[in-house]
Amino acid sequence: MDHALPPPAAFERPRPPATPRTAQRPAAEDDQPAALQSQQLFRGQSVVHIQHNGATYLLRATKLGKLILTK
Repeated sequence: MDHALPPPAAFERPRPPATPRTAQRPAAEDDQPAALQSQQLFRGQSVVHIQHNGATYLLRATKLGKLILTK
């Protein structure tokens, strides 16, 4: 009896076909996520209200310098 395992490729999930880059939005040289300093958001306060998809979230800065986001 042959107990050899199939090659590893036999266990991989099929991948969706690659999408040509032209079908996606064109890449810009400055296509980076926005980066803000927390001081720009808080403006001397310890809590910021953020509106997102109809809900209000609170972003808090703790005394230890951590950020806490709650709904």
